[in-house]
Amino acid sequence: MSLVRPWLKSALEVVLPSHCVSCGTMARRGAVFCSACRARLPWIAGAHCEVCSEPFSAVDEGVICSNCRGRNFYFMASISRFRGNGEIRELVHRLKYNRELHLLRAMGWLLRQNFRDPRLAGVTFGGLIPVPLHPVREREREFNQARLLSEEVAKRVKLPVWNDLKRIRHTETQTHFDRHERMQNLRGAFVLSRMDRIQGQTLALIDDVFTTGSTLNECSRVLLEAGARTVWALTVARA
Repeated sequence: MSLVRPWLKSALEVVLPSHCVSCGTMARRGAVFCSACRARLPWIAGAHCEVCSEPFSAVDEGVICSNCRGRNFYFMASISRFRGNGEIRELVHRLKYNRELHLLRAMGWLLRQNFRDPRLAGVTFGGLIPVPLHPVREREREFNQARLLSEEVAKRVKLPVWNDLKRIRHTETQTHFDRHERMQNLRGAFVLSRMDRIQGQTLALIDDVFTTGSTLNECSRVLLEAGARTVWALTVARA
């Protein structure tokens, strides 16, 4: 059966060729974007913050952006290869709010580009940790996009997905909070249901978009205090 499946997949791709998830036109076999849409993707190229991946407009202030300078994050770095605008913003919204789960393959491809980042050279992950939603929010949405993205990526990178991080407090929206208020709002919001698997592990914390880093930072704190060795945040996009 294991020999039949690859052949069947190839045959189906010939009969049902790939279509771009963005514009719907024909794409190269197995591709998720056509060449035109892939060229339009808002890649983060050139100088960027080594901590949060924010692109620099100039390279005269070192390698840490002003937002991260002087802050102590619990994660090693938050890695994003794309800006959260244009094609990427539309895909994130279609997945999260329109429930277009067929986009997971494309979103997984975007997220997997992070593993090629030079900052991860020599890093070996033990597992993927999705940022959890509160059960009430997850029931409303009917899925947790971070978990689905983790499972999609895990198929290709051959890593386990550990859903041991739980959100136990339904916090207020972070939109109107400043940096300090965001951190206070998230205190005690996350717990681990199981600790033995993460002991001494290097973990990839997975989410869709990096905005301020407050949620990723609080999740990383909980993981490190429970015995994780290091935590790297990987997101589809940098807002």
